[in-house]
Amino acid sequence: MQTSQICILVVIALYLIGMMAIGIIFSKKNETTSDFYLGGRKLGPLVTAMSAEASDMSSWLLMGLPGVAYLTGVADAGWTAIGLMVGTYLNWLIVAKRLRRYSEANNSITVPEFFSNRYGDKKHVLTLISALVIIVFFVPYTASGFSACGKLFHSLFGIDYHTAMIISAIVIIIYTTFGGFLAASTTDFIQSIVMTLALITIMGFGIAKAGGIDSVLDNTSTNYAFLNIISMFAWGLGYFGMPHILLRFMAIGDDTKIKLSRRVATIWVVISMAVSVFIGVVGLAMSENGSLELLTGANSETIIIKISHLLAEHGILTACVAGVVLSGILASTMSTADSQLLAASSSVSNDILVKFFHSKMENKKILLISRISLVIIAIAGVILAWNPNSSVFQIVSFAWAGFGAAFGPVMLLALFWRRSNLYGAIAGMLSGGVMIFVWKFVIRSFGGFWDIYELLPAFVFALIVNIIVSLLTKAPSDEITEVFDKVTKRKK
Repeated sequence: MQTSQICILVVIALYLIGMMAIGIIFSKKNETTSDFYLGGRKLGPLVTAMSAEASDMSSWLLMGLPGVAYLTGVADAGWTAIGLMVGTYLNWLIVAKRLRRYSEANNSITVPEFFSNRYGDKKHVLTLISALVIIVFFVPYTASGFSACGKLFHSLFGIDYHTAMIISAIVIIIYTTFGGFLAASTTDFIQSIVMTLALITIMGFGIAKAGGIDSVLDNTSTNYAFLNIISMFAWGLGYFGMPHILLRFMAIGDDTKIKLSRRVATIWVVISMAVSVFIGVVGLAMSENGSLELLTGANSETIIIKISHLLAEHGILTACVAGVVLSGILASTMSTADSQLLAASSSVSNDILVKFFHSKMENKKILLISRISLVIIAIAGVILAWNPNSSVFQIVSFAWAGFGAAFGPVMLLALFWRRSNLYGAIAGMLSGGVMIFVWKFVIRSFGGFWDIYELLPAFVFALIVNIIVSLLTKAPSDEITEVFDKVTKRKK
């Protein structure tokens, strides 16, 4: 193994050890399920902001998005990034504070539990459906992260893809299983910093290798069909239904500090995604001038890894810097995978076993089941990511659409429409989830006008179904509307 590779490996190893140490430290603070899943609603504004966005970005920020930008210029990647920037801001602006107050008012510690409590669902049917949606879409989402880790170590050290993926999954499982939500949020905060350093470093080095900013700009292309722009921009709708992000809103300690969190989160997202897209264009310019090999297909998602290789060749110091950059890819993966595993495991233990089946268990037993569920779901993710040729961007795209269409309309109507009811919520959630599959695998195959991102039509369809069914069925009870009025009329 070369000296540069050893330096990179040492930096990454230290990073992984640090993440596991945080998990062990926070393990002592998890005495109840509320602690494990929501951190006891004690998150500060900065940790809330950065952990929400780090858990949002996932490996697609440093792999999927630059890869798409490398292949298409600033077309797909650029409009997707703009849609996500707008979605991030709107989610913090209109959802965060009201969800924080509403979830506390109806004593909810998970998103599925919030839905059932919001509509007085005593049988927790909505909880069950929500939990199943989370499991169905989070397993492939988590798989995309494990796949990214496998590609990273295989590309760097020649380590077998499957071995690397399993080792990475074990590290994530350890600190998440022990530390729960507080560990996940704290590590996410640290990982957001590492991700930022990685993006800035690679952009600066890449521009220099590409021959300057003028050479990079020569490879940009902004011409794009209006329908495709709308399709990519629709990514922003997904934020209203992302359980791992919504949980951060529910967990913030002081809801009056949400404005600060919103500003920090929005600024970071705008900068990080703009730089990520630009790195893809920089990589293309490097390939054009011969300083980087030409990348095709899913291999384009290793663009930052390839540039890091070049960076590491300039000495021990730059090799260590490259180690930090590559730790950033791990950070983007781990920061999302830990949150997804927590949300999915809570769906099994709290939402399905405790709420739907009304199992009466002590907190310690529920915590044990939660941790076992987390491990099982992680194993399922590893199995799904077994194919090394899978595309991180495509997997995330489908899972993102699933949550956005199934949960997004329900969440918005639950928070802002007094007349919405349980029947509308169930119909809207089911129709949104089903339409994702129908549009993705049936309608899009027709091409032309129908070839748009499935999130947009599924979101609109679910919203309409929710409204129509709510209006055609019995209005919510006075008890339910009283809580709604109390939350919505509360002074800011």
